Amino acid sequence: MKIIKIGIASQEKIRERVLAIAKGELKPKASDPKIWFTSMRSLSQVLSDENRALLDVIRTECPASISALAEITGRKQGNLSRTLKTMAHYGLVTMEKNDRTMRPIANAERYQIMA
Repeated sequence: MKIIKIGIASQEKIRERVLAIAKGELKPKASDPKIWFTSMRSLSQVLSDENRALLDVIRTECPASISALAEITGRKQGNLSRTLKTMAHYGLVTMEKNDRTMRPIANAERYQIMA
């Protein structure tokens, strides 16, 4: 069972950390968060109840395309595409290209939040 670790820190702290890693001053540990949010509010928007349910459907149903996922969930395809794009930006899903369709793949089964 893959777990994604999520960290919450200010934009300034995240930037300092990234620069320290780039300069070689800090070596990230395997236990460090891989995804960062600047606030609990932004995290709660991306991992809302509705979006966590969507991730669960992606994991269990393995839809072949966004259209198939829209059919399963009853959500509009445009809205679903925007949500998946945001989740892909944060690394919560991967969008796999198959011919002319995009297949969403959930990247984890659980999430650990470190504030």
